[in-house]
Amino acid sequence: MKSIPQEALPFLLQLQNNNNRDWFDEHKPKFKSIEAEMKEFYKEIEFQLNQHDQIEKTKAFRIYRDVRFSKDKTPYKTNFGASFTRKKPELRGGYYVHIQPDNKSFIAVGFWNPAKEDLYRIRKEVETDAEEIKEILQQKELKKFWGKVEGERLKTAPKGFDKSHPDIDLLNLKQWTFTKKFNDKEVLEPKFASTVNDHFKAIKPFFNYMSSVLTTDLNGVSLID
Repeated sequence: MKSIPQEALPFLLQLQNNNNRDWFDEHKPKFKSIEAEMKEFYKEIEFQLNQHDQIEKTKAFRIYRDVRFSKDKTPYKTNFGASFTRKKPELRGGYYVHIQPDNKSFIAVGFWNPAKEDLYRIRKEVETDAEEIKEILQQKELKKFWGKVEGERLKTAPKGFDKSHPDIDLLNLKQWTFTKKFNDKEVLEPKFASTVNDHFKAIKPFFNYMSSVLTTDLNGVSLID
């Protein structure tokens, strides 16, 4: 089983303290070696995910920062990250792995930036009948691995929705995400990939619900040709 290389966190810590092109160019061979091992780790995650899901694309994010519109002009990220996209249009939602020293690593799942029409469809489902999603969010296994749903919220009800609706706490969500943090020791465990996969597997009831909602209209008619 592929694991995160032991050198990954120390390298990122050094980069954090020497975030400039001269230092990076000098240490680029080391970076390329660690990056190659990280990509093998992502392949392991993808392989395990595909035992219970269908992954359409795995994307390893580049170390280089886009500084064009940022006040922070440091050229490099101080983390390794990858996303795993489910097969569309049938399956919705995504997975993310973020590896960063100083106990800042985390994994995340859900809907970070849902399309306007998707968010409206979710809200209409909640407005009509929120019992199923509330039951899913209270499932023992999901709460054990992920806790509560998170995400940015509107300060009031979405346009066209009743601010006194009993499930306004779900209706005003702009994102539907779950996050789990890990310390440095946990990240470097040989079976960390399996730990990540156990968390990803536990989110399936939520993803199944959202996929069903987002591939049908309010009458339950499929939107997929």
